[in-house]
Amino acid sequence: MAGKATVFGGSGFLGRHLVRRLAAGGWQVQIAARDIEKAALLKPCGEIGQVVPLQTDITDPRQVAGAVAGSDAVINSVGILYESGRNRFDAIHAEAAGTIAAAAEAAGASKMVHVSALGADKNSEAQYARTKAAGEAAVMAAFPKATVLRPSVVFGPEDNFFNMFAGMTRLTPVLPVYGCPTLPKVSYGDEGLDIDFYGDGGTKFQPVYVGDVADAIMAALARDDAEGRCYELVGPTVYSFKALLDLLLKVTERKRLLVPIPFAMAEFQALFLELLPKPLLTRDQVALLKTDNVFSGENPGLADLGIQATAAEAVLPTYLKRFRTPAHQGLQDA
Repeated sequence: MAGKATVFGGSGFLGRHLVRRLAAGGWQVQIAARDIEKAALLKPCGEIGQVVPLQTDITDPRQVAGAVAGSDAVINSVGILYESGRNRFDAIHAEAAGTIAAAAEAAGASKMVHVSALGADKNSEAQYARTKAAGEAAVMAAFPKATVLRPSVVFGPEDNFFNMFAGMTRLTPVLPVYGCPTLPKVSYGDEGLDIDFYGDGGTKFQPVYVGDVADAIMAALARDDAEGRCYELVGPTVYSFKALLDLLLKVTERKRLLVPIPFAMAEFQALFLELLPKPLLTRDQVALLKTDNVFSGENPGLADLGIQATAAEAVLPTYLKRFRTPAHQGLQDA
């Protein structure tokens, strides 16, 4: 199937990968975005006139209706990690998602894909997860044939997680491991006193490659059996928070002290860090970290869409090597 596709959030991290695939697949692509100049940078992804940026405020039903008019497929990949100004979780994750789905139904679109998040839960302590669940419900109520995708932490060039922590290695000799025990476990073994500061290593994650998520959207558009279903998109490996940082340090060839941070301490840190223009950590994110972000087994996954999950170890070196020390970069280039 190929026709006219409108992508909300098309200028974002995931959206850029998706737009390239849609254009390569022969779709006429409209990028509905607030930042029209950022969206315009994607015009070279297709032939002349194939990729069209369209300035759209997703909180305005009239603008949303205008954006989806005549669309065969509508994809919503809009999301925020923290609240700022007019960008509130309820408005973006729930209300706008319902508005987009209702407009897609009214426009007669045959396909809709809604990108939610792994861990979406109406009963979650985190507002992020609650509003993601509310968004899913609003989409399915307005467009029952929609496909919902729930990706875990998404990695790839320009990601938020690995790039942020890799950047921190340039500024500080320590990195935080969130979700560790409040008190270390002390035991005696054959080698004497053993002190375990990390426990299980903190919160568990199953990171998924951005290219796999974009491929999942393409598969959902092409397959009728994906209609009305929810898919959990995860990578092949479950990592603890500590294991992810260990992997990052291995790839960047840096040595840093990993400091165990219990949730109570993380919440105290977040009181101050969430005041930054681009918060490094918020209290809502701490609440989110209290639940492991891994495949539940209750829904189908990437394999059910015919996609083999890409390992983080295969991709991270391609974009994190820039964080290596100049000496290590020189040896690598030589």
